[in-house]
Amino acid sequence: MKQLFTFLLFTLIVTTTYAQDVVSIRGTVENAADDNVLENVNIVNLNQVWGATTGKKGEFEIRAVVNDTLFFSYLGFKSIRVRVTNDWLAYGAVKIKMTEIGIALEEVLVRPVTLTGYIEVDARTIPIYDNYRYRIDGIGSGYEGGSKQPSALNKILSSVFNPADFLYNVFGKRPRQMKKLRQMKENDEIRNLLASKFDRETLMAVLQLERLDINEILNNCTYSSDFINAANDLQILDAISECYEEYRVLNRSK
Repeated sequence: MKQLFTFLLFTLIVTTTYAQDVVSIRGTVENAADDNVLENVNIVNLNQVWGATTGKKGEFEIRAVVNDTLFFSYLGFKSIRVRVTNDWLAYGAVKIKMTEIGIALEEVLVRPVTLTGYIEVDARTIPIYDNYRYRIDGIGSGYEGGSKQPSALNKILSSVFNPADFLYNVFGKRPRQMKKLRQMKENDEIRNLLASKFDRETLMAVLQLERLDINEILNNCTYSSDFINAANDLQILDAISECYEEYRVLNRSK
């Protein structure tokens, strides 16, 4: 009986270990309407926080474990989530179909700036935008400039000691998501992927946040609305990460 129990335990351990093996998942991504391949589709393993991009023939390869969820996103197409199954591994390369969506662009009114040739007059006419994001190699992840921007310390102090304690509800109660935040920041594939995106979809999927949550985090860390609206997803990732690290430091000292 003891030998039987030992054998069953060994079998269970081997089976569990096998199920958790990291494998390479292959496939192609196509337009569901006409079967044309889609190049540069962004793919993120939401569980392991690994990234990949489709090639010229729509092909991709990404590491995964069975039951991981892959997130596919592409401009102008509906984002989809696909779970990695044992059948997928047995079948080999599969075809992923993405559906195109209509995008309604808001009308943008461009107001021309008329110059008179007189510096004193033109200096008052030309709009000045003082919300910038700076980065110095080797020193932090960057900071936002502008005459109305407080220091990084004041930014975090104003939010950590906020009676509503919004940042605690976001950061303190999401340890797994915050671990993924660090993984995203350290993964070059993910960073390259986010550098060309502005839709926040990948960030929302990995961190399990809504767009309003992301905006609220940055608002509580006193980032300007100009930065929140104009920054690409990589800049947003770095901003949230910087805010989280400063939040952790201040919380340890409380």
